[in-house]
Amino acid sequence: MADDTVPGIDPDVPPSGDGCAECLSAGGWWFHLRRCAACGHVGCCDSSPAQHATAHARTAGHPFFASFEPGEDWLWNVETEQYYRGPALHPPLAHPVDQPAPGPRDRVPADWQQHLH
Repeated sequence: MADDTVPGIDPDVPPSGDGCAECLSAGGWWFHLRRCAACGHVGCCDSSPAQHATAHARTAGHPFFASFEPGEDWLWNVETEQYYRGPALHPPLAHPVDQPAPGPRDRVPADWQQHLH
């Protein structure tokens, strides 16, 4: 049996929710979502106004995050700034398909594209 253990990736941890934890608690919004591969924390991408996923990765010392967008299947290492292939993560692998991006629907400003990084 192959050993799929990768330091910094825990394939048994489910995602923390359907949206960026910090944006949801602070009344913010996101462009796309990322999921921490170590603890499941869902945060917003680097194009989003608050960039919570990378901030979490650096603060927590969790180097890998995965896309949490439907149809995307990749991991990113914030330390090496490279894409990575690793073990399959615990489902769900993306936010619900009917959830808009950007989101959440009721918080996205009309000029949202002006706020992207």
